[in-house]
Amino acid sequence: MVLLLIAIGAGIIGALFGLGGGIVFIPVLTILFQQDATTAAAASLVGIVATSTGSATGYVKKGLSNIRLGMLMEITTTIGAITGAIIAGYLENWILLIIFSMVMLYSGFKMAISPEKNITECDAKGDLVFRYSDAASGVEDQPYAVKNCKSGMVLCTIAGAVSSMTGVGGGSIKVPLMNIHMNIPVKVASATSSYMIGITAFSGAIIYFIQGAISYQIATAVAIGAYIGAVIGTRISAKVNAKAIKRYMSVVFFFIAATMLLKAGGYM
Repeated sequence: MVLLLIAIGAGIIGALFGLGGGIVFIPVLTILFQQDATTAAAASLVGIVATSTGSATGYVKKGLSNIRLGMLMEITTTIGAITGAIIAGYLENWILLIIFSMVMLYSGFKMAISPEKNITECDAKGDLVFRYSDAASGVEDQPYAVKNCKSGMVLCTIAGAVSSMTGVGGGSIKVPLMNIHMNIPVKVASATSSYMIGITAFSGAIIYFIQGAISYQIATAVAIGAYIGAVIGTRISAKVNAKAIKRYMSVVFFFIAATMLLKAGGYM
């Protein structure tokens, strides 16, 4: 029941910021429930699939998720996810914890230095020009042009691999990547990431299932809580300006990174 309640909170955070909830699942499972990094990553990926299922539907209906771009980027992301899950089976527990910490430090740094790239008006024509609306931010049918698509796809391979290896979901890399590198509005990036991470996490979870690394009792509690939280988080997202909240997420990322480094060093 404790894990179920925590998973609800993780689902809310995951849906709001397109992170999948893995930033909460991994520390909780490894520190509070004393699970090894591989078991925690496997259960986290199951929770991320549930978070994506609960949040993506709402975002797609509202037109925030960029389905076309998400499916394009998911090609390379899935390849990375399968590769990362296979590699994780051969790595020591402390190595996975350090990799997770590095991802948190990177994401925290990016959010602290560049909370959001302001998307300006652009020519409303072109194959990679899309439109979005966000009532909470006062945006109505604003066009934006996707940039650096090819390099973004390459970087998504890395995001997919890190996602499966650590169970973090890849959203902590994809959201800053899409906003800062690819010129995608942060609300659209978060919504598209929520849509993508379910596919990525499912690919990695299948490998962990084959390897017998999934604890069904833990995964069930995580999945149910994450789905409930994701539905709630999607509704909250429609009423708040996520840009303001994102500035404070970097502090959370730094705290989690420090905690996991202490865990890897045997101090916790």
